Amino acid sequence: MSDIITPKTLSGFMELLPAEQLQFEKIKSVLEDTYRLYGFVPLDTPVLEASEILLAKAGGETEKQIYRFEKGDTDLTMRFDLTVPLAKYVAMHAGELAFPFRRYQIGKVYRGERAQRGRFREFYQADIDIIGDGSLSLSNDAEIPALIDTIFTKLGLDDFTIRLNNRKVLNGFYGMLGLSDRAGDIMRTVDKLDKMGEEKVVAELKEYGITDEQCRDILGFMAIGGTNEEVLDALAARKGSNETYDAGVNELTEVIRLIGTFGVPAAHYRIDLSIARGLDYYTGTVYETTMNKHPEIGSICSGGRYDNLASYYTKRSLPGVGISIGLTRLFFILSDKQYITP
Repeated sequence: MSDIITPKTLSGFMELLPAEQLQFEKIKSVLEDTYRLYGFVPLDTPVLEASEILLAKAGGETEKQIYRFEKGDTDLTMRFDLTVPLAKYVAMHAGELAFPFRRYQIGKVYRGERAQRGRFREFYQADIDIIGDGSLSLSNDAEIPALIDTIFTKLGLDDFTIRLNNRKVLNGFYGMLGLSDRAGDIMRTVDKLDKMGEEKVVAELKEYGITDEQCRDILGFMAIGGTNEEVLDALAARKGSNETYDAGVNELTEVIRLIGTFGVPAAHYRIDLSIARGLDYYTGTVYETTMNKHPEIGSICSGGRYDNLASYYTKRSLPGVGISIGLTRLFFILSDKQYITP
């Protein structure tokens, strides 16, 4: 008789017992129902794509985390998010879609990062995106936080904060410091400020040739705080020396104003200048949502504006904005912190 193989699940992959799976499906249905309520239509894209498609504008940490392999003479990559496949889809079908195109997708994605408590290698993302044809109003950037607020409120949560920033503000600020050529590296480093702390962030910045004075300027800028109005006033005071910076401040000001008109409670959103997002395709508004009582968890819902993502697949201008809720991670957190009752 052959030896019995011990059954086990790979590290970073989650399996649930029936009662837990029912709870997971309930949360998933709340997201899906809310997405439909806001006028988003469902979409499904393949788990596998040609590597040249998925990695056209990945950059950042992405290429270190992908699952990539060859089958015959085909170079394949498993999707690491649902946004890049969406860009490909819209570029392929632009002539058949009505714009602005509002889609939602709930599906598994794969990232070969180090598995740890609450972080998985296979996990569900629950995305919404709004794609425009030629242009896309900033009102869409403001609608996204309204939808996030609706979902988390429906889930019975109140102790969360949607943190916002604008990549143009950051790009412009680094341009003012003469660091435009290293802006992407700086943003990816500063985006880890909550996880790494100032000392490690400064050490990493110096690896990119950032001087002590520039490090102080960067950390001082990130530390600008207060109410949204106070932060915007502080940003406005620096206007006048960089067009990109000025455009970003104007956009951020308008998005904050519009969020208020959607009725989102002021306690649920604030400007955080350290937010940049790790993916290079974001060009304007960026979001991260965190639990106030559990900052160690990190972001459970993030996204932003991308004006050029589809440009790798078409010359047609198809700007978009969207967010992704890490559904598997959210479920783990709600269960672990006992937010979910039987």
